[in-house]
Amino acid sequence: MSDSSAHLASINKDVFHTHWTRLTMEKPQFPPPEQRSVKLDQHDSVRSHVQQQICDEVQRLERRIETLRLTKAPHAAIMISTYERMICRKKGFLQNWDLQ
Repeated sequence: MSDSSAHLASINKDVFHTHWTRLTMEKPQFPPPEQRSVKLDQHDSVRSHVQQQICDEVQRLERRIETLRLTKAPHAAIMISTYERMICRKKGFLQNWDLQ
């Protein structure tokens, strides 16, 4: 084997080893977790947290709408319409999950 072939083989071996190490270090193989049915919506703390988060988001969107109504920006009407749709969807979610 020539010097250049031996050098290339040595580089390929190092590249393979580095690649293999990176794959095994980044993606450890764990056995699959046991399958169990968890219904988070049945926990009052989760329901309360979700309700609070969504209510806060609705309030922020409503404040943004009020701010946009005071501006003369050409895109304000589009943004207001988008925020109003988002508010409707969030309120619909709260209603569907009996979180109001």
